[in-house]
Amino acid sequence: MKKIHLFVLKSFLGPLLMTFFIITFLLQMQFLWKYVDDLVGKGLTFGVLGDLLLYASATFVPLSLPLAILLASLMTFGSLGENYELTAMKAAGISLIRIMYPLIVLLFVICIAAFFYSNISLPFFNLKMRSLIYDIQQQRPELQIKEGSFYNGIGNYSIRIGKKVASTNLLYNVRIYDHTSNLGDVNITVADSGYMKMTADKKMLMITLFSGSSYIDMPENRNKSYYITKRTFPFRRDNFSKQIISIPLEGFDFQRTEEGLFRSNYQMMNLAQLKLATDSMKKDLYHDRIMLRNNMMSSTFLPSTTKSLAPAGFIKKDTLKPIRFNLHVFYNLMSDMDKVSVLSYALNDSRSAKSSLTGEAQVRKSKEQRLRRHEIEWHKKFTLSLACLIFFFIGAPLGAIIRKGGLGLPMVISVIFFIVYYVISLTGEKFVRESYTPAFIGVWISSYVLLPLGIFLTYKAATDSSILNLESYGKMFSKITNHKIWKIFLRKTINENSDSVQ
Repeated sequence: MKKIHLFVLKSFLGPLLMTFFIITFLLQMQFLWKYVDDLVGKGLTFGVLGDLLLYASATFVPLSLPLAILLASLMTFGSLGENYELTAMKAAGISLIRIMYPLIVLLFVICIAAFFYSNISLPFFNLKMRSLIYDIQQQRPELQIKEGSFYNGIGNYSIRIGKKVASTNLLYNVRIYDHTSNLGDVNITVADSGYMKMTADKKMLMITLFSGSSYIDMPENRNKSYYITKRTFPFRRDNFSKQIISIPLEGFDFQRTEEGLFRSNYQMMNLAQLKLATDSMKKDLYHDRIMLRNNMMSSTFLPSTTKSLAPAGFIKKDTLKPIRFNLHVFYNLMSDMDKVSVLSYALNDSRSAKSSLTGEAQVRKSKEQRLRRHEIEWHKKFTLSLACLIFFFIGAPLGAIIRKGGLGLPMVISVIFFIVYYVISLTGEKFVRESYTPAFIGVWISSYVLLPLGIFLTYKAATDSSILNLESYGKMFSKITNHKIWKIFLRKTINENSDSVQ
């Protein structure tokens, strides 16, 4: 039995490591494609790029590990079934659960390790990766200038380009506003095309412009009599075929930002920190609700003007707490002038209350979304472990049923199941962020859906049920159609239709 267990473990560990690194590599390619604009041409060293890829790979584990387990279990048991090794084990009296026993023990160990990884290591790698990406994005400001928008990240200059050709780095319709004099838009340079290049020491930004003009507003004549009678707006225009503008740069060399600036993000926290942050945000929301209620009661529902207009006996002395009264009687006891004042005050207070409530609702929604993100992250610390276990109990019995090894069919089936799991997870998290469902339902809904499927497949594979045999489903359908109740129902339906036609 020990040799069989060792054989099953060896058959599983090889595909697991192979698929894990393949999936991680594919996710790395997707990551590089996403941030290619921030990485290309930045002059980054291999050490910085290596650190970035290492941190990014570590953050991909929650995606790559469950998919690798699903694919490896499918390949392992599919190959055992295809080579009739699984059949030989069953013929020797070894059940499928007994064959899966060493892998179940291994998966429990992986699940425990995955939990500690999500709680301890993943926040650390998220912090390292996010801070490094932020530092990289601050490099080479000329590459951050987007087409059709102003860029104000270089000192007192505002730069706009109409079009940028990535292959040649040629810029078209360049417009530069020089605000170094702090007098507004008094120095403007417009050019048909140009280049931008940073010097080797990263101290200056050299902008080479072609076929353009410079417009500089000149000081007006400050002679009082002339200034009053005839005001002028002098300016100077210089046309050029080529011009080089040097802009000094400060703080654009590669520097590592203090990582403490990013620690408040929910992705950089462990369970204890998330719990503490969640409790603080709940208390903050509770105090906001109490303050809003008190403010509305004192300023809107019973404003100070009501005390001066209300008849004696309708409001308790030195308080804003009203006693029970008939509103119609209260209004009729007022004079005509007071009635007009009350209606005016009521209208103004209503508009003010509506504006205040609208603003408070937006602030509260933002705070609640931030709270929901922290709750989602808290629950996701556990979902990785359960996802690994669920995907194993889906992949192993399904591989034993289809009896097909290799990377072809198992890869297709794995991707389909993973997409279903991922889509359900994203949908549930969206419902939680929008406060439609609690976090323990939205985050775990994918597990609620796939766990019964894993149990069902394991039961079918253990009992050698022909779940993928189309003939069995045909026989079951024929039994249903040949049942007496079904025949009576069809005969009655036909008779009713014939009567309606006549």
